Amino acid sequence: VRANADTEKDALNARELGAHGIGLCRTEHMFFNPKRILSMRKMILASNIEQRQAALNELLPHQEKDFYGILKAMAPYPVTIRLLDPPLHEFLPQTNDHIKELSKELNVSTKKIGQRIDDLHEINPMLGHRGCRLGITYPEITKMQAQAIFNASKKLINEGIKPFPEIMIPLIGTANEFINQRNIITSIYKNINCNIEYKIGTMIELPRACLIADQVAEHADFFSFGTNDLTQTTFGYSRDDVGGFLFDYLEKSLLAGDPFESIDIEGVGKLVQMAVELGRSTNPNLKIGICGEHGGDPQSISFFNRIGLDYVSCSPFRVPIARLSAAHYNK
Repeated sequence: VRANADTEKDALNARELGAHGIGLCRTEHMFFNPKRILSMRKMILASNIEQRQAALNELLPHQEKDFYGILKAMAPYPVTIRLLDPPLHEFLPQTNDHIKELSKELNVSTKKIGQRIDDLHEINPMLGHRGCRLGITYPEITKMQAQAIFNASKKLINEGIKPFPEIMIPLIGTANEFINQRNIITSIYKNINCNIEYKIGTMIELPRACLIADQVAEHADFFSFGTNDLTQTTFGYSRDDVGGFLFDYLEKSLLAGDPFESIDIEGVGKLVQMAVELGRSTNPNLKIGICGEHGGDPQSISFFNRIGLDYVSCSPFRVPIARLSAAHYNK
């Protein structure tokens, strides 16, 4: 049982609660820190690659410090670090007053900021320019994050601590997307001059990724199912907006239960099982886990155990019940 944790403090809490690793470390949460959001906004508003790289160079030491703390807190257990996932518009100001403040801070016209916000606007950002698509469009983002992970790991190794980073590429739907990002990460590692034990894998959260899992597994070290998004993309339900009609569905017994609380075994579960079987058909050593909130649900854990997952990951406070459930179903 692992935990979902984004800070050193959360990692330490998770470890005290019995977690044997981190199954999901969301790097975007690190960028929302008030001391870093300005550099992130510089990167988004950059007019050319030189300006973008300069802003990323400001973010690099912050990312390195974060990864150092989290990897150290959890060593020698693995820490699965997800590369930048949300659409870029989430990092920009949303009100006129905040746009004016940013304009003064960066000496950039409000018109230019407004134009960039318009350019990034998407009708359905959950299915838009996010996940690995960001790293493919802006490979320098992936390079910076990989550099920070390897720099932090190298520093820990030099201090006699054994980190175990697992770099997770989000939202892939094709094998080529995964290969593109993996190649960038490995190109950074070649220049580190340190023997670091690490893995590169992907977050399986789209139905297509489940259907071509055998192709992806030929190049991946691990799969981690993001069952929150996989449930959304399989049902076509938005987890953020589902409240109204889902209550009616449950009241009228149109659904056996809330699919975001306990995994839908007949649909989403079937996709997960298919991906596990396909993935291991081409890569028998593939490590497979799940990092959605289903990882803390006893009924879901029973299913994940039956289909041969290696681990579940959930919020730190759910680790004890997850451990109890895992022990029960592994008897």
